Amino acid sequence: MHEVRGVVSMTKGAPVTVETVLVPDPGPGEALVDVQACGVCHTDLHYREGGINDDFPFLLGHEAAGVVSAVGEGVTEVAPGDYVILNWRAVCGQCRACRRGRPWYCFATHNATQKMTLADGTPLSPALGIGAFVEKTLVAAGQCTKVNADASPDVAGLLGCGVMAGIGAAINTAGVTRGDSVAVFGCGGVGDAAIAGARLAGAHTIIAVDVDDRKLQWASEFGATHTVNAKNQDPVEAIKAITAHGADVCIEAVGNPAVFQQAYDARELAGTLVLVGVPTPDMTWTTPLLDIFGRGGSIKSSWYGDCLPSRDFPMLIDLYLQGRLPLEKFVSEKIGIDDVESAFAKMHDGDVLRSVVMFS
Repeated sequence: MHEVRGVVSMTKGAPVTVETVLVPDPGPGEALVDVQACGVCHTDLHYREGGINDDFPFLLGHEAAGVVSAVGEGVTEVAPGDYVILNWRAVCGQCRACRRGRPWYCFATHNATQKMTLADGTPLSPALGIGAFVEKTLVAAGQCTKVNADASPDVAGLLGCGVMAGIGAAINTAGVTRGDSVAVFGCGGVGDAAIAGARLAGAHTIIAVDVDDRKLQWASEFGATHTVNAKNQDPVEAIKAITAHGADVCIEAVGNPAVFQQAYDARELAGTLVLVGVPTPDMTWTTPLLDIFGRGGSIKSSWYGDCLPSRDFPMLIDLYLQGRLPLEKFVSEKIGIDDVESAFAKMHDGDVLRSVVMFS
């Protein structure tokens, strides 16, 4: 048993606290990871606010990189000393999606069997089955994806969630290709990653839409060729004016019905609309069915960027190391484990793309 410090959300809406966490040695199929860095993702705030479920207390953090320190019986995919990014899609290989050759849709992803606990034995619910705002964490071995150790952990860990969600929304879900026009609504971390992904894929025109000029400036640094402040002009009309017809691909990275409607209206006939922003359970969207029929094309949701970690993480890290993917631009600040609550406030106010907790 390992005694470490970790960031815990004890009750709904209450500020997080740093607690003593007990982490077991790995059992069969499990791995113990020394966490080196973990990004502060909006999903962690959702957990704290009770927006995911009510299985408090939560051990927060999931966007992480580190080094495997021990593995349990039967583990062959990673070994002690391996530098890994943690993922929350540990594919089973047996479900109907995996058997059909579509493991990025795996319906039975798995987590560690043993529980990490508070010092008094209270079981913790790890965020997205990971729980990485902690010096050591216990995960299923399949949640560890080995990558090139030349990438610094503050950068590498970002692929564990938000950046992968955005890049994947553009490349995997939307299938952006050379010559496409792409409009991205919402230029936080996920939206800017979608812009970076569209640029990687060869999009000709990339339009960033937001209500914050500071975020639009960030979007330009990731590859946006045009920016639209939706407070000052109608984004639908602006996109149609820039493209002369509407965007081939529209990506909604906010999770808001009104913004989704704008993205729908800004789409070219037979174009693609992707929802990667996370809505709340009460949100609905209504539009005439005949309009959907008449426009053609496709409307998709993107969950974790439809990624396959074993395929996508090493590739994207290599692109970063080649200077072709500016992952370092997502890191707004590096903080300590005691600063997560203040990082939530900065994220809520839009002052950062990513705060990253550093453990080493």
